Amino acid sequence: QVPRTPSQPLAGSESRRFTNKHSKKALKASLTLGILLGMFFVAWLPFFVTNVAQAVCDCVPAGFFDVLTWLGYCNSTMNPIIYPLFMRDFKRAMGKFLPCCRRPAEPRPSAVSLSMRNSNSGPRAATSLKNVL
Repeated sequence: QVPRTPSQPLAGSESRRFTNKHSKKALKASLTLGILLGMFFVAWLPFFVTNVAQAVCDCVPAGFFDVLTWLGYCNSTMNPIIYPLFMRDFKRAMGKFLPCCRRPAEPRPSAVSLSMRNSNSGPRAATSLKNVL
C-alpha cells in the first residue's frame, strides 16, 4: 500500500465518510435549533399576539394574560434542560464546572492553574511595555 500524501485528495470512501459525519452533525444542529425555536414560538407567540390585541381592543382578561406570561417563563425554564439533552459540548462544559456532573476520572482544575492560565504570567517570556512599543 502506498501511503497517501497530504496533497492527494481523499479517497472515495474516506470522502463519503467525512461528508456523512458532517451531514449528521449539521442535521443534529438543525434539529436542536428547530426544537429551540419551535418551543420559543409556541411559548411566546401567544403572549405577543395577546399583548398587541390588548393594546388595540382592551379585550383580554387579566387572568388569561397572566397564563400566557407564565407560559413564556416556562419556556425560559426549559432551555437549561434542552441544551444538555441535545448538545454534547454543552454537557462537557458543564461537567467541568459543576461537581455533581463531573466524572470521577476528570480532575477539577485548581484555582492556581486557572489564574495562571487566565493571567499573562506563566512559562512564556515576559514582555515589557518597552519591548512591545
